[in-house]
Amino acid sequence: MNVQLNTVSESRKNLVVTLDKSEVDTEHKAVLGEYVRLARLPGFRPGKAPEALVVKRFAKEIAEEFKNKVVSKAYRGALEKEKLDVLNVVKVEEGTIEPGVPAAITVTVDVRPEFTMPEYVGIPTKVAPADPTDAEVDSVIQALRSEAADFKPAARPAAKGDYVKLSYEGSLDGKPLADVVGDKQLYAKVPQTWEEVEGSNEGIIPGLGKQLAGASKGDKKAVTVAFPSDFQQVPALAGKTAEYSVDIQEVRERVLPELDEAFFKAHQADDLEGLKSQVRANLKLQKERSNRASQRTQVTQALADKVNVEAPSSLVDAETQAVLRQFIQENMRRGVPAEQFEKDKKELFDGAKKAAANRVKVQLILAKIAEAEKISVSERDIDAYILQEASRSNQRPDKIAKELAKDREALRSVQQAIIFDKSVDFLVSKATVTVSES
Repeated sequence: MNVQLNTVSESRKNLVVTLDKSEVDTEHKAVLGEYVRLARLPGFRPGKAPEALVVKRFAKEIAEEFKNKVVSKAYRGALEKEKLDVLNVVKVEEGTIEPGVPAAITVTVDVRPEFTMPEYVGIPTKVAPADPTDAEVDSVIQALRSEAADFKPAARPAAKGDYVKLSYEGSLDGKPLADVVGDKQLYAKVPQTWEEVEGSNEGIIPGLGKQLAGASKGDKKAVTVAFPSDFQQVPALAGKTAEYSVDIQEVRERVLPELDEAFFKAHQADDLEGLKSQVRANLKLQKERSNRASQRTQVTQALADKVNVEAPSSLVDAETQAVLRQFIQENMRRGVPAEQFEKDKKELFDGAKKAAANRVKVQLILAKIAEAEKISVSERDIDAYILQEASRSNQRPDKIAKELAKDREALRSVQQAIIFDKSVDFLVSKATVTVSES
């Protein structure tokens, strides 16, 4: 066997493997012998059928297995000689593989690129103060009261925080919006709906709630709405200004519950101080989690910025597709139409590829850290993953465990994700921390 290693790039190599006639014939003889030994043909006991009959009956199967054996032998031999750390097989060019003649196989592989690791212990990170302020605690309690608020009819003009029951009908350049928005008729005409006056959450019609202050029951208002240029829910309205005729049917004011025994009991507290203590503890936990997530991003991006390495193309391509799928699924759940993705296809792909290249680069760095620090996956790690996935997908843990046991590739992917996660945890545990000013 002769192996020629050609460098395509830092992370891509070509292995040109030549097997002489005797090596090829040895593989063919082994495959043929196995078929003769196991073949069951009418009139012959297993292993006793003439070779010529076996070849005639299983010609296609023998040829396929023979070819696979030769390619496998070439690939294994090349890896053994060149000691490559292969991440992905990109392409196999078999050439002519027949008994009695030499064979030349070219295998293109993406390999783990070599790079110098920077110092990864003591990476500077900045976090926000974890202790909640009195104002933050009061704000949460006020939000709890708002969630439990009652809404009573108000015989006065609408003010901020009120809810207004109304109907609306829109037009664009004198044309009814019902003819413009297609199946998204909510943006054209509604006989009855509620809008919060100057609320923090945007309603169906962007900016409508901000124009309702001062309106009273029975009022009719002409409202102008400028749709954002990136309005994806109805592309036909993006960047356009529509006119809406609004009829005010009712105004309701928000009445907050008292801070009394009933309210405290509903939130598992004995009194106001107990409620504040509970809210403070929950806020602190949230802030600590947020800080931890921020540190994870900071340490990985700090290393990515310091390492100059070419991310293997095949891994970037696969990761790009994963990023695109995730983005599209999230936006479809938000109601973004499929035609919008097609319109923005180039921008989406370019953005996904850039993000994917950075992800792969980070994964290469984390893999090297895991190797240096001897970070491994334990049975407890796998069990924790199974329980977490069972909770997320509402499946039985034993079902997920059985699926992983049957799918080696899926198990390897899970193990790799755990390794990366533990490596980031290691980096965070060794990072230096500066608390920013509140």
